[in-house]
Amino acid sequence: MNVIGVHGREIGQVTERAQFAVVPLGSVEYHGPHSPLGTDTILADGFAERIDASLHPLIYPTVPYSACPGKTQHYPGTISIRPSIFIDYLTDVVEGICRFGIRNIVLLNAHDANMGPSRTVAEAVTGSYPDASFLLINWWQMATVDFTQRLGLFQGMAGRGHGGPYEMSAVKAFRPEMVIVQESDLELDSCPPLSPLPYVLVEGTPQGWDGYTGRIRQCSLEAGQSIVEEASRNMNLLIKEWLDMRTGNNGEAK
Repeated sequence: MNVIGVHGREIGQVTERAQFAVVPLGSVEYHGPHSPLGTDTILADGFAERIDASLHPLIYPTVPYSACPGKTQHYPGTISIRPSIFIDYLTDVVEGICRFGIRNIVLLNAHDANMGPSRTVAEAVTGSYPDASFLLINWWQMATVDFTQRLGLFQGMAGRGHGGPYEMSAVKAFRPEMVIVQESDLELDSCPPLSPLPYVLVEGTPQGWDGYTGRIRQCSLEAGQSIVEEASRNMNLLIKEWLDMRTGNNGEAK
């Protein structure tokens, strides 16, 4: 159910029925000449719609504006909100949901720069609402890193990267007309991993970068459909496990 369509007289019924709220998080950000500025918003919307209705989600409107990294801020079309403003804004949104009577909240993210602020908000709000639980889902992490390689979706790479084949193939699965690669568009290879261990590297101008990265001619609808199907399946399994944990498998809130 989408909260936009809820009438005032239905609020009690809706909050009683909904098992959790979903706040999709997008951005307005340059993703290369081949990609829409609303890439992350399209993905956040699309995956929100793929949440299993039998889990009884209450879906809120996608937040379209957010903080953007330095490496995309100066590219045309990017709108970057100061991180402190975004944190305050998102805090007000989720506290409003808590006051509405819902304590289980999924932050469904499609923009990597939302990860830090989302965690900050979740940690802070659980201080005010100790019975609240936040599940932070980054859609691209709902398929394993080697998933595309096992299926042979992309040649010579996993396809990951901002505006790259992995992300933009997923956009094609939702909006096939929105990704347009031309012969003049550069193909770029990002730098190889520094370590097999997790790490965070922040650079203003990374290697293999022009507001996007990747061998973009390998974007395809078929790859996108496989990625979206796998990510959606794992996303719903994760949400179900979380809800089962929250209710103790007996339908009663912990």
